[in-house]
Amino acid sequence: MDPATIWLLICAALVLFMTPGLAFFYGGLVKASSVISMMMLSFGAMGLVFVLWVLYGFSMGSLPGDGPLGTIVANPFSDIALSDLAANDPASLAGVAFGGTFAVITVALISGAVADRARFFPWLIFAGVWATIVYFPSQGWVWAFNDEGLTGWIGRFTVGGAATIDWAGGTVVHISAGAAAFALALVLGQRRVGFSKEEAVPHNVPLVLIGAAILWFGWFGFNTGAATEPGLAGLIFLNTIVAPAAGVLGYIIVEHFKDGKPTAIGAASGVVAGLVAITPACANLTPGWAMFLGLIAGAVCCFAIDLKYKLGFDDSLDVVGLHLVAGTIGCLYLGFFATGTGLFVGGGFGQLGAQVVPTVVVAVYSFAAAWIIGTIIEKTIGFRVEEDAEIAGIDNVLHGGEAYKFD
Repeated sequence: MDPATIWLLICAALVLFMTPGLAFFYGGLVKASSVISMMMLSFGAMGLVFVLWVLYGFSMGSLPGDGPLGTIVANPFSDIALSDLAANDPASLAGVAFGGTFAVITVALISGAVADRARFFPWLIFAGVWATIVYFPSQGWVWAFNDEGLTGWIGRFTVGGAATIDWAGGTVVHISAGAAAFALALVLGQRRVGFSKEEAVPHNVPLVLIGAAILWFGWFGFNTGAATEPGLAGLIFLNTIVAPAAGVLGYIIVEHFKDGKPTAIGAASGVVAGLVAITPACANLTPGWAMFLGLIAGAVCCFAIDLKYKLGFDDSLDVVGLHLVAGTIGCLYLGFFATGTGLFVGGGFGQLGAQVVPTVVVAVYSFAAAWIIGTIIEKTIGFRVEEDAEIAGIDNVLHGGEAYKFD
């Protein structure tokens, strides 16, 4: 087997492992009576989104198209269930598997915004529709290609000769998921119990740390899977170490001065902030600038997660404060420090312009779509659980069990 294919399959397995890691991370953050429900949102996304990805998602995101709506109006069922690809080019199915893991983790990220109050099957409806009209086409905007090169509008977008950089999904994964999470938080409203900073206490800190460790481990596959140029994987791998490491420091230093003490949850959040920020930038920064990016992302996100209390939107597990904010920082940071093209490292303003436009378009599109889908679901079949179930804890009501049994 070709070594490149072997490495891609290994990376696909690493990224697949990230979704259970996310389930642990999210599961530890909620109250004990909502752990099963929270983790099921991630595992439900694994089941549904992988099936949709193989049926039509990969084909939909691979179609060429000019402008943001190009891959939506094209025929997504041109190779349903990848039958032609499997018959004529089976080696390329490794890339299909790798791409599917990205689709799953992106959808699962959104679930953190609706913790403790979302019904399971309405969540699956949202996940399937949002993946179809937002993620599948938008990943094609960045990564769709043919023999002549990238074909998606973001992949070909340039300003002043500088092309947009988004190596592993700062826009279509983190900004897209963060914007959708913001919309769902507004649609579902605040939790009846647990929204205040004093009430929002994680029930299992070790579980959160285990989840963060799995995410960091899987992220090496997330960022290095597409690295085919000699030496590039080493740079990406090192940047995927130093950025989250600096993110931990940035977060807990700010937390110490802001709240009086550094916390384990803060350290885990700093890891995630650094990982999210380096995702679009990992192939285009020197390790020193990657470290500085992680430090900034950790520090800023420590402030950003408190915005929900000031603005009144219940982003339960800080998807907005971590993924939307850190993803935006990582994308825009390239405008200043991308090797050879950033404003402060030998380039001009073109790189910054090339980063700003896709960032804004993806955020606005994902937010609008998620708000419309979520509102329709809530007004028809109901997205949110009943008040009594929400107060008592939703694991027994929705899934017929409890996470912990004590005699």
